[in-house]
Amino acid sequence: MKVKKCLGGAFAGIILICVTPGLLRAQASQDSQGNAFLKDYSKGPKWFGNFTAPYRQQPIPPISLENSPRLKDLIRDGKLQISMADALALAIENNLDIAVERQVVPMSQTDVLRASAGSAARGFSGATIPLGLSAGALGTGVNTAVTGGGVGNAGGISGGGGAVNVAPVGTFDPTINFNFSWDRTSSPLNSLVVAGVPSVTTYSTSLSGSYTQLLASGTSYFVSLNGLRSSSTQQSLLFNPDVASRMSVGFNQPLLSGFGLKSNLRFVLVAKNNENVSGAIFRTQLQAIMQQVENAYWDMAQFQENVKVAQDSLAAAQRLYENSKRQAEVGALAPLDVVSAQSAVAASERDLVVAQTNFQIQEIALKNLLSKRIDPELESAEIATTDPLPEPRDTDIPALQDVLTEAFRSRPDLQVAQMNLLNEQISTQFTASNLLPTGDVFGQYAASGLQGNCLVTARITCNQAGVVAPGTVVPAGAGGSLTQVIEAKFPEESLGFSLAVPIKNRSAQADNLRAQFEAQQTQVNLQALRNQAELAIRQAMISLVQGKAQIEAAQEAVVLAQQSLDAEQKKLGVGASTFYNVVLRQRDVTTAQYAEIQAADAYAKALVAMDQARGTMLERNGMSFNDALSGMITKMPAPPFSKGGIPGVR
Repeated sequence: MKVKKCLGGAFAGIILICVTPGLLRAQASQDSQGNAFLKDYSKGPKWFGNFTAPYRQQPIPPISLENSPRLKDLIRDGKLQISMADALALAIENNLDIAVERQVVPMSQTDVLRASAGSAARGFSGATIPLGLSAGALGTGVNTAVTGGGVGNAGGISGGGGAVNVAPVGTFDPTINFNFSWDRTSSPLNSLVVAGVPSVTTYSTSLSGSYTQLLASGTSYFVSLNGLRSSSTQQSLLFNPDVASRMSVGFNQPLLSGFGLKSNLRFVLVAKNNENVSGAIFRTQLQAIMQQVENAYWDMAQFQENVKVAQDSLAAAQRLYENSKRQAEVGALAPLDVVSAQSAVAASERDLVVAQTNFQIQEIALKNLLSKRIDPELESAEIATTDPLPEPRDTDIPALQDVLTEAFRSRPDLQVAQMNLLNEQISTQFTASNLLPTGDVFGQYAASGLQGNCLVTARITCNQAGVVAPGTVVPAGAGGSLTQVIEAKFPEESLGFSLAVPIKNRSAQADNLRAQFEAQQTQVNLQALRNQAELAIRQAMISLVQGKAQIEAAQEAVVLAQQSLDAEQKKLGVGASTFYNVVLRQRDVTTAQYAEIQAADAYAKALVAMDQARGTMLERNGMSFNDALSGMITKMPAPPFSKGGIPGVR
């Protein structure tokens, strides 16, 4: 075991909270990703020198629903010209899904803060809080009894003598209680023997205070001081008014169930696990959005190229149509050939409209991914992608075993599943400890005092009054009563042991069995995720291999279609062909060009899918986890196929 953190408070000394080496490695992993620039909400406000800080609401960074200045800076002359690096930077700064998931990290830190006080961690989406960690009632904290024994006029002792029981009290956060009350009571009496008067009026002023705390070992202790001043119209009282005081110090230590750090720090361990999980959960969402942005960008590049192809095809069809009209006017061409050329123009115009429509629809989708809101300036801006669709390279296809090893190490969903399994193992250990009977050892020391104004009579001589004449009132009060407490004139010492043995123990058995089944279920789920990761990698590998082959075939098809068109045009020039045949060859060229662009888009998406499957999208695109977590770009992304990208990274 290694010391991770210390909790404590006044009079509490130092309490060591230990975590397992696995947790330390996980924390180091997240620290290496870097979120130190954020405020650490797991600490809580410092109260030393600012006593009111724990009782005031802490401010959190405000949110902004306005687009980042980068987006406005990229709009020039009504055009939004962006590279892939620009698109990724804009997504980090403006994407609302990333902004929502970004809150998971500080939320996980609040769970650490809550568990450090001894309460149950609340969990969050994607992180599990095993139900088996809660003893007695779901949702409770470390102790089901956070107040009670050890506090009050009797100091937690049931009665003034005889059977003694000091129950567990407090939480990891020390608690100081104060109570003050004043009371006036008038009561009619039916006898003069006891009080000496037919009615009695009593005035009472009570002041009490206590300090309670639970330690990580399960030890709880309390210190309490209580005082009661009362005066009465009764006759023949020894002290009137009188001051009764009592000081108590007690402890309770579990010996069986509930003993030790693992049992009492279970929520702290799980909360720290989930703090590590939060980084992986955010990374998962970040990679999903990055995949959407990259795919949308490549689709945008495809549709942009489709528009160019459609425009070139229309221009070629119009030139062919104008040429056919001129030849028809001089009688060198049949009217039917003019109709064929005119039909080609209409078809090309239709293809251009379709291409422009697809471009505009994709433009809206990409704008939505890259902005917090679409303002009039952004709405009117036309997107122009500056990075071309990637060309295949032999280095794009890695070795399968290397990719699998990297994926098992880097994929955030596997990291989350591993942490969830560790949480279930903590639950199994706790429920196994809960199988033991409940056995506590406890003790208490108390001292009492009683003083007040005393009327000296022939029969009564007040303590410490000395020799005075009968009928003299000897004054005394809180000072004398507390002196008796300090001098321990009326002490009480108690020690005890309590043991509760549940016959059959079926509830604890059920909790432990369920915890074991849930741990196995989580282990099976982890293996299933590993299988899914391996399947995704193999599919991405196949897509890359096939995509590379498709691009090479599509490029060859374009070359051959263009050669056929050139040959047909030469034959037309010498009268060996018709305009209809030229139109068909032109359509073949356009179809081949569309197919080439589509194949390039599919290959680009296959590269993105490979990065997603291996869990390295941030590293492959030269992005900083700090920047993604803060929402502020300090270092521009560097995608390998973007202008200025890092060659050979993929």
